[in-house]
Amino acid sequence: MLRTLTLKRPLQSLLQHHHHHHLHSHPLKTLTSSTTTIPQNPNPNPNPTRPFSSLASSSSSSSASEAEIRKYLGYFALLLGCGVATYYSFPFPENAKHKKAQLFRYAPLPDDLHTVSNWSGTHEVQTRVFQQPETLQELETIVKDAHEKKAKIRPVGSGLSPNGIGLARAGMVNLALMDRVLEVDKEKKTVRVQAGIRVQQLVDGIKDYGITLQNFASIREQQFGGIIQVGAHGTGARLPPIDEQVISMKVVTPARGTIEISKEKDPELFYLARCGLGGLGVVAEVTIQCVERQELVEHTFVSNMKEIKKNHKKFLSENKHVKYLYIPYTDTVVVVRCNPVSKWKGPPKFQPKYSKDEAIQHVRDLYRESLNKYRAGEIAAKSAENDEPDINELSFTELRDKLLALDPLNKDHVIKVNQAEAEFWRKSEGYRVGWSDEILGFDCGGQQWVSETCFPAGTVANPSMKDLEFIEELKQLIEKQAIPAPAPIEQRWTTRSKSLMSPASSKAEDDIFSWVGIIMYLPTMDARQRKDITEEFFHYRRLTQLQLWDKYSACEHWAKIEVPKDKEELAALQARLRKRFPVDAYNKARSELDPNRILSNNMLEKLFPLSNTV
Repeated sequence: MLRTLTLKRPLQSLLQHHHHHHLHSHPLKTLTSSTTTIPQNPNPNPNPTRPFSSLASSSSSSSASEAEIRKYLGYFALLLGCGVATYYSFPFPENAKHKKAQLFRYAPLPDDLHTVSNWSGTHEVQTRVFQQPETLQELETIVKDAHEKKAKIRPVGSGLSPNGIGLARAGMVNLALMDRVLEVDKEKKTVRVQAGIRVQQLVDGIKDYGITLQNFASIREQQFGGIIQVGAHGTGARLPPIDEQVISMKVVTPARGTIEISKEKDPELFYLARCGLGGLGVVAEVTIQCVERQELVEHTFVSNMKEIKKNHKKFLSENKHVKYLYIPYTDTVVVVRCNPVSKWKGPPKFQPKYSKDEAIQHVRDLYRESLNKYRAGEIAAKSAENDEPDINELSFTELRDKLLALDPLNKDHVIKVNQAEAEFWRKSEGYRVGWSDEILGFDCGGQQWVSETCFPAGTVANPSMKDLEFIEELKQLIEKQAIPAPAPIEQRWTTRSKSLMSPASSKAEDDIFSWVGIIMYLPTMDARQRKDITEEFFHYRRLTQLQLWDKYSACEHWAKIEVPKDKEELAALQARLRKRFPVDAYNKARSELDPNRILSNNMLEKLFPLSNTV
């Protein structure tokens, strides 16, 4: 068809100038006979003998026509070659038919364009400005230049926040190269570090001094400057969120340069900036109050809601660290509690009933059974089938991802996976001994959507039991709405924080707060399937918001809050934040320290607008 469109009109034009008997002997007759109609000369020459000049003209015309035909054939060959080269240079993946079309998705990006995404791949930006200073002086220069030029340099850490709170298309600054331990005071148990140091680096760097962090989040890859800015936390009803461990900071601000703040020096700004969401300055250095390094005994056992209600107050008061993992559509509650190894008793002597291999075998069996069920016509199952020989090497969370990938939004399938998880925990009951940074970690699984809320739960001496009521209502909501909710629903506790922007902020020293996280995994890279899971997750999150958040005075974790697209929902969120946090004081500090908003991004501007209008 392309040849016809390219050659048809030129051939007709050329052939109209030839005598009929020349056409019969033309070498292109066979090429054009099926695609062109050869016109007859309306005025044929009655004299069969043509003069020499006529023959010469005819010969010249024939040569010209052949040259022009060769030219167009050359064009066609060039076009065809370019098309073939493009196709094999940028091939579509095998599952391209399942992907949403995106312009230039497979085209190479410019060398100066950085693609930055969060760990779960749920938020991504591309920027030409991604700066990584190696020294405090370089950072100060970057901030000063950006302030003068009114150019964005949003502080971004390790990118682990589910909502991508540190991302900004206009430009970012990252302190990954500023990651040193600067000073350790063994007697006072304090350490001064550059803010780009990762939690695991920090712990490894100070363990020889016999000290460690007081508490840990589930993972260890966060930059310390980032983990305090979003109000991250571990668990323990007598332990505060991680930002409370910081006793002083060095912050590089656009308007005032580098400032040093502490609870003794400018306490008002210190308590505002310690959990400042990266909007008041780039945290360059932090001094942390540590504790003596200890070995912990972790005890994991399975309970149920009736037993939890009986023992809840005891669990909170008697354990240094404790958390509950609820399995939706079951009555299973996994209790994980951690306490220092007794110097007198030593680690407990306990022989587990099942080996690790026996504890996970039924999950492997369910995977094989489900794979056979979904094998016919299921793209997810086909991809899983390729990995089947290796399933004996997979951890439980990896197997769970593979199981969910087969049919992630089928409630009945998710219930089977949850039941298998409950059985896995029953067979995994027992004890584990190790250093706190080893024990307090938690394998959260693969890429995921998470919503985590924080709300008051009374005091350690007198818990309100609102935390358990919240869970009961949440589980009822899941079952009533038939939500394909995977496990676990995770519940943890902390004491209050003095940081004014912390979700656990309180003036009452004895207050405790409960943190509850709901989840949906993204166990596939299929764009359509990820989109469907995302929509279902936000439906799930929306239902919990409408039924539970206001009732329990809950607010979302800063690293997990999502900005609504709907104007009314956004206005309601702004009102909720204003009711819970000192938004005016925060905005005033932003205006003084960063008047050009170079450290801000779209999320901060939406959550904390300068006016009450959306």
